[in-house]
Amino acid sequence: QAHLVESGGGLVQPGGSLRLSCTASGFTLKNFAVGWSRQGPGKEREAFSCITSSGGQINYLDSVKGRFTLSRDNANNAVYLQMDSLKPEDTDVYSCAPRALSTCPFDPTDFGSWGQGTQVTVSS
Repeated sequence: QAHLVESGGGLVQPGGSLRLSCTASGFTLKNFAVGWSRQGPGKEREAFSCITSSGGQINYLDSVKGRFTLSRDNANNAVYLQMDSLKPEDTDVYSCAPRALSTCPFDPTDFGSWGQGTQVTVSS
């Protein structure tokens, strides 16, 4: 069954870095834009970054711009999220999802099914 799997989360101190991976199983990810979102208990899902299928366009919300970097490796069917200068407010479950269209919105309902996610905790 086609799905995306996130990995790379963990516990990190404020100011630290993590690299998350989003890998595809059962389909070719290179044909899709990919978005990342985060969601904590009792909070709405926030889609904060997206990369088009070619990698030619990458969008970031202001809350992560300059700290997070999205990239993709179509040969390995994967998308990577490099997170630097992490803050406690970045603590959430991070998920990825595909999008068949070529544009990159910030509405999480404009994407396919979000994965189970990987927990990111920023704490001293």
